[in-house]
Amino acid sequence: MSKDLLLEIGTEEIPAHAMPGLLRDLERRAGEMLAEQRISYDTVRTLGTPRRLALIVAGLAERQADIDTETRGPAVSIAFDAAGSPTKAGEGFARGQHVAPTDLIRRDGYVYATVHEAGAATEEILKDLLPALIRAIPLPNSMRWGDLDFRFIRPIRWIVALYGTEVVPFTIAAVTSGNHSRGHRTLSPMDFTVGLPADYEAACEKAGIIVDPERRRTMICEQIAAEAKACGGTAEITPDLLEEVLYLVEYPMALSGSFEEKYLALPAEAVITPMRDHQRYFPVKGEGGRLLPVFVTVRNGGGAHLDIVAHGNERVLRARLADAQFFFDEDRKKTLAEHREKLHAVVFQQGLGSMYEKTERLAQLAAVVVEDMTVGDDAAYEAMAEDARRAAALSKADLVTGMVTEFTELQGTMGREYALLDGEKPAVARAIDEQYMPRFAGDELPESALGFALSVADKIDNIVGTFSRGKIPTGSQDPFGLRRQALGLVNMLIAHESGILLSDLVDEACDLYGLDDAARSKMQADVAAFIRLRLRNVLTERGVRYDVQEAVLNDVDFVADVPVRAAYVERTLAADDAAGLVQAFVRVSNIARTAAPGAVDPALFAVDEERALLAAYNDAAELRASGADESETLAAERRLAAAIDAFFDAVMVMDKDERVKTNRLALLKLIDDYLLETADFSKIVLS
Repeated sequence: MSKDLLLEIGTEEIPAHAMPGLLRDLERRAGEMLAEQRISYDTVRTLGTPRRLALIVAGLAERQADIDTETRGPAVSIAFDAAGSPTKAGEGFARGQHVAPTDLIRRDGYVYATVHEAGAATEEILKDLLPALIRAIPLPNSMRWGDLDFRFIRPIRWIVALYGTEVVPFTIAAVTSGNHSRGHRTLSPMDFTVGLPADYEAACEKAGIIVDPERRRTMICEQIAAEAKACGGTAEITPDLLEEVLYLVEYPMALSGSFEEKYLALPAEAVITPMRDHQRYFPVKGEGGRLLPVFVTVRNGGGAHLDIVAHGNERVLRARLADAQFFFDEDRKKTLAEHREKLHAVVFQQGLGSMYEKTERLAQLAAVVVEDMTVGDDAAYEAMAEDARRAAALSKADLVTGMVTEFTELQGTMGREYALLDGEKPAVARAIDEQYMPRFAGDELPESALGFALSVADKIDNIVGTFSRGKIPTGSQDPFGLRRQALGLVNMLIAHESGILLSDLVDEACDLYGLDDAARSKMQADVAAFIRLRLRNVLTERGVRYDVQEAVLNDVDFVADVPVRAAYVERTLAADDAAGLVQAFVRVSNIARTAAPGAVDPALFAVDEERALLAAYNDAAELRASGADESETLAAERRLAAAIDAFFDAVMVMDKDERVKTNRLALLKLIDDYLLETADFSKIVLS
């Protein structure tokens, strides 16, 4: 037999950004704790609104599963005497296991006790399990209230705990569980009773609460679309705003409002940002993506007095747009280049100079990136480097404008708009905007060449500058967002298939910060280690197995090549003869890894296998250098592996003749260095 379980934790309003994680963790921890208690169930799901976290477990068994535990005791010769009677040791072991000495099992020279434990009633276990579950939910932040020695994300006001029709009694945070929940604050402010877990969603809806987030999401999207259509356009529903609104309301009701058309003369982002980021409104666009002077918002409540609500929202937005218009007009009294002069007074970081000085560093760093992108084309380099320096010079100028001071989300965006209005090249303007990309996980990467160059320059300058102050992120502390920037740098280099070396970027940044040799060496190691961790994240997301990650992350200087090498190694390992290849390569590394590099003299070869090994190496190296097809390269490396095996079968590397030994070690070192360009095959785990 089984029953359903309902746990509802009623609270003050929980921050919207925390709700998805809380619901996921509640479901995960519930499943883990029920499994630990050997209580079977059919399904676990979580529901929630800003004021409640709910768990529903369907088909929860009425008892724990029985369990038989076998424990090994002393040796038979110790537990029983020669006559077969239990000794004190045997009796003591049996007594400790709550069995009779005659029930002890003799096997493999030892005695064993088998204890059968009958499962306890689920309703009894839940009395302790549910409060423990509430305490076990990971919290992004927590608080205490009153004089309680208890922490939760927000104060707990009520708890519903039902197993079937029966209340599971417990008290936590001075709140005793029951079967009474609370309705919508305005639509149905009275408490209501939940009779059965299966009735929970219907009871909530009757009390003005749509407790299922996915149903709320569907309602919100449909209502917004309908309102926008009625206004003659289509709402722009971004996932992050939708997610936030989803957990701001218990009963969604969309409505529309309007604003004066004169504000459409502002750059579109200057209108959308106050709407979306400040007021949680959804902008509406017409044909061709043209912004319309209307918006859609979502109310937490019913359809009464929507005209009054819309009027209030319009008044708030009108004030925000009036501010935007004022700041825009004031900003346009100067060019972006003239605004740049104010950067002298803006500190980048303590000890790292001003933002003006940062733009000068960015100009040189961006030129280094451009140089790598235009190798062999001096004319293209000169033209592109000039644009890169101009974009870098203007890159931070919008930070001192009134618009960005008021609406910080518009940094880069307003720089682009002001640059275009000043008559700057479109590529320069676009780069100013793209320098901050990606702004968050999953954001778009810079697409233009200039934007890529400026973004790389900005991120490497931030990382090296901050590291030079000893502010390397540790644990959860990352006040400057360097992990995000480093991951963005990695993703950009990979996406653009950039051939630039990380060490070259760091070296240039060290020059610009005036670091000495000791600091420069440490910086190279620290940045490489930091980037290595970000690359590990990328490889993990791509499903690359752990040992292959270890093998290819030995060298991260050519960042864009790391996932390419990982994919090549995985394809190599998928071949039938993979084990033989890896074993041959590892034989080389075991001997050559500590050997000193040196010239290989074919005149010192004593047997044909040495000559064949050098020839196989030369063939493989030449194919790789020529960019040959992967199938040709892999075939050459198979021939190399065969030559390695033949070499080791034919010669003793550590020959008595010192010159012969040194020559053979130099040959193996040459091959090992070649293999390390792909991976450290000694890290590969063969099944």
